[in-house]
Amino acid sequence: MNKGILEGITVADFGNAWAGPLFARSLGDMGARVIKVESLKHMDVTRLLPPWQPGKGITYNNSGYYNYMNRNKLAVQLDVSTPKGLELCKKILEITDIMIENYAFGVMKRLGLGYEAVREVNPKIIYVSMTSFGSAGPMKDYVMYGRPQVYISGLAYTTGYPDMAPLCLPTSFGDPVATHHGLFAALSALRYRSKTGTGQFIELSQWEGLISIQPENMMDYILNKRVRMRQANRDEFMAPHNAYRCKGGDLKCVTIAVATDEEWTSLCSVMGNPEWAKDEKYSDGYSRWKNQEEMDRFIEEWTLSYEQYELTEMLQKEGVASFPCLSNRGLVEDPHLNARGFFEEWDHPEIGSQKYDGMLWKLSKTPGRIEKRAPLLGEHNNYVFGELLGLPQEEIDRLVQDKILF
Repeated sequence: MNKGILEGITVADFGNAWAGPLFARSLGDMGARVIKVESLKHMDVTRLLPPWQPGKGITYNNSGYYNYMNRNKLAVQLDVSTPKGLELCKKILEITDIMIENYAFGVMKRLGLGYEAVREVNPKIIYVSMTSFGSAGPMKDYVMYGRPQVYISGLAYTTGYPDMAPLCLPTSFGDPVATHHGLFAALSALRYRSKTGTGQFIELSQWEGLISIQPENMMDYILNKRVRMRQANRDEFMAPHNAYRCKGGDLKCVTIAVATDEEWTSLCSVMGNPEWAKDEKYSDGYSRWKNQEEMDRFIEEWTLSYEQYELTEMLQKEGVASFPCLSNRGLVEDPHLNARGFFEEWDHPEIGSQKYDGMLWKLSKTPGRIEKRAPLLGEHNNYVFGELLGLPQEEIDRLVQDKILF
């Protein structure tokens, strides 16, 4: 069976943190050979970010964050700030099909690895740059991190409760969104190259990528000149539409969403057709929407008597959209995800056997697979520089001695 649709494609991963490494990981999952290029001066920051296993010391190789993002890769540790290191890096780029970087604008150019310099050694390369603000415009030189992008994208402005300040969700959404936009662009560029023989530069602004997944926010102002505000768990049309506490404490909740009168009738049936639900104020969708605050209190009085999954099964059986609000533990232990094989386990020399998310898509003919755990720092120096690039072992040893390779 073919390992993956991208078998035969080589990727140079200069990614840092989330956007670039996840991008390269996804290509590796599809069968590409991915070479992660790092040095002690430009190491992937996630190597020193939590979580770590309790009771174990922190090393460059045992971060859960790093290992999650960097499977299916080879790793070299190369000081590209030296002339010899830059020369060796360009030798890697000579055999590269796709190069990925997500540093701030200008960083790669200062290292001698901007697109024009790379194109000179490999005109067919597809060079993907995922900066925060893009390579043009008055803010292109601004420094930015992932979570503040949630604020500047407008997403935080519409997240939270109406009487509270904007709420920045605790994750850097711009990174994975940029990853998936970038994947589509890179695969499109591969298609173009197969027809023309020509590579190209792909520029992607993470800010713009995050804006593009909120069409209702943008179009509400463009069409109506209306600023959308925070509405908590409410929906503009559906009611009930909320997260309700369940048996087991405040952290246990179930979500319920009702879109039609038929679904409302089904919900009432599961609740035992309580008297309060027969009131005229809940007789149609608009009436329920206007009175949802009071209605939610009644519903939660009922949900508090049941467990999350118990409620979900009762409601889903009658066609009512419902599911538990899951913690990270809830996700790892969820029976549906585990039955589908979403999680896979593999062994690591420092952190042992652990669960990770598996293949994120399932292609019937070219499925791809997880072949390699995340690499140790510089683990594949000998393979990449020796077997792939043909350097004799004596020269590799000398480069290590000179601190060009680590």
